[in-house]
Amino acid sequence: MNIKELLLQYLTARVELQVGNRAISSEVGREQLRRLASLSEREAKIVKSRVNCKIEDIQQDNNNYRIIYSASFRDFIKQGDSLRLEEYEEKRQALIKDSKVHQDILLPLGREEWMDSNRIDTDETSRQSFIYDRRAAVQYAEKWWNSYNPKYKKFEVDCTNYVSQCLHAGGAPMSGYPNRSKGWWMTGDSWSYSWSVANALKVYLSNSKSGLRAIKKASATELKLGDVICYDFEGDGKYNHNTIVVAKDSDGMPLVNAHTYNSRMRYWAYEDSTAYTPNIKYAFFHIVDDSE
Repeated sequence: MNIKELLLQYLTARVELQVGNRAISSEVGREQLRRLASLSEREAKIVKSRVNCKIEDIQQDNNNYRIIYSASFRDFIKQGDSLRLEEYEEKRQALIKDSKVHQDILLPLGREEWMDSNRIDTDETSRQSFIYDRRAAVQYAEKWWNSYNPKYKKFEVDCTNYVSQCLHAGGAPMSGYPNRSKGWWMTGDSWSYSWSVANALKVYLSNSKSGLRAIKKASATELKLGDVICYDFEGDGKYNHNTIVVAKDSDGMPLVNAHTYNSRMRYWAYEDSTAYTPNIKYAFFHIVDDSE
């Protein structure tokens, strides 16, 4: 039995169910259903879907196989007269018995380094002027959405590190070194909490008055390319994910890139995420510079 071919057949059948938004609850999981419902509400649909996989580990017990694998998805989405490509990656675990996939689950994300990130100090001693190059930030986000710049440390939970790199590529200046609870910075094997921890970056953007700073907006529609969205999935006040806006759909709504489960041109609301709950809260940040 060719395990990869069997797994790829299973995944291909899964993604083909999404084409035309025609899947029903008995055929796909809750996350896929929420995604298809969101697409339908926006009068958008998947017209073509492609998938590939890479097996990372196999454990065999007689004719049973437990597999850890990564899957890469490419969905072509039509909305009005526009057609866009959305890409995302997942790490999954499958159980194969008698040449059939009996179980397939999305593996949970790792945990962020945690600290009391509600007490991040901004660095007001160093007033650095800058002009935010939104195009450069987006170009960086596009270049590294599914890979990792070797100039920076890679984290198991990498979303905030990735967004920070994009902001820095757009010209946002670092400050606060070497105090990890102060400013926003990374150098070598050391970094501030605001650079790498989701809640800490949200707190920093809420309070910074110099260097990298932002204005909180009321809705996603007010954001521009290069702006940041923070996600509190449980609605408990602790923000646990960040994305960067890289494009707009035909309705003018943000499409975002992100790391950890790497994704490109994803609809901003994340309703198809396994982390999504009805209590989700968002924080919308418009990055400001000395031209505003």
